[in-house]
Amino acid sequence: MAFSETTLVKDIVNEQPKTSDVFKRYRIDFCCGGNIPLITAASELSVNIEQLMADLNEIYAKEENQKDDMGVWTDSSSQEIINHVMQHYHIPLLDELAQLSPYVTKVAKVHGDHHPELLKVYELFYEFKKEMIEHTAKEEETVFPMLKQLEDPEVPNREEIINYIKELEKEHDHAGELLRQLRETTSDYELPLDACGTYTLVYKRLEMLEGQTFMHVHLENNILFPRYF
Repeated sequence: MAFSETTLVKDIVNEQPKTSDVFKRYRIDFCCGGNIPLITAASELSVNIEQLMADLNEIYAKEENQKDDMGVWTDSSSQEIINHVMQHYHIPLLDELAQLSPYVTKVAKVHGDHHPELLKVYELFYEFKKEMIEHTAKEEETVFPMLKQLEDPEVPNREEIINYIKELEKEHDHAGELLRQLRETTSDYELPLDACGTYTLVYKRLEMLEGQTFMHVHLENNILFPRYF
């Protein structure tokens, strides 16, 4: 394990920001009260330490498995890539958008008066969330099934399917622009001196979301889609 019973709660969240979801579920304060060992936090709330550590370790393992070697996919079938995109990018993306939303809302509400850039972060994040939910649904319900048809060189509606792919690429461009604006608005995710734990968490997870989205788009734009042009 990357942590022990004596590791500080805040250090666990700093190392792997998505563990904050586990602490939130157990009602353990990882923000203002995070400067205590894991075992102390668990005992104060009568939380089973073994189960807590197992749940935290599951997050670590899950995030490690999300890392991709793009070289592997250049020699993989399109169906394998599509399955991989749905399992390793779509499902985690939709989960992260749902989990991160209340943190973004809270930080904008609590700190927006003194840090107006957080109101812009809120606006950009929710636009990104809406677009990516619609985008992944379009891929899974419409475009990915169509790509299977393109394996047949005689498919009659080839041009229609190609146009769908171009539409997805435009949506990728727009998602990238929203992420660029988020990075610009946050000054490259630079935290102010008065940033609390939740503020810090939001910036870290937004930056992780950016990285995952770029890998997701790269796999589709540069490896999967070019096979059909």
